[in-house]
Amino acid sequence: MAYWLMKSEPDCFSIDDLARRPKKTSGWDGVRNYQVRNMFRDQMKAGDKAFFYHSSCAEPGVVGIMRIVSGAYPDPTQFDPAADHYDPKSTRENPRWLQVDVQFEKKLTKPVTLATLRAHAAKLKGMLLLAPGSRLSVTPVRPEHWDYVLNLAGE
Repeated sequence: MAYWLMKSEPDCFSIDDLARRPKKTSGWDGVRNYQVRNMFRDQMKAGDKAFFYHSSCAEPGVVGIMRIVSGAYPDPTQFDPAADHYDPKSTRENPRWLQVDVQFEKKLTKPVTLATLRAHAAKLKGMLLLAPGSRLSVTPVRPEHWDYVLNLAGE
């Protein structure tokens, strides 16, 4: 099993939105970065776990845990001209963008804020979220970092 951190802006899609979905499951759509697409395709597997991270908000941080419940498949929003993430260069025969399905596992009772993560940067050395200039919406998380963040959350 691998571990991941997946960012979403809470005013777009939050941990609570995921918890309210049928079967508490949703496609993680709208990713338009080739490096992340390749991670979906080549590395992420059903059964992996991910931190749900709220970004671009008053207090960004890890707010929950979810499980990856599918392999990568074409993101349907790339084909829909009415969708925010439409890509006119993508075709059903040659899709450019992928997504995976995620399932809510739990909301953390004590979110781990970005400020807290930064305060523990020495113990989280190498965590991509904390790397200067890192802007990827999905990043791998080392097992020791996963455990440390859960400890910070009181889990």
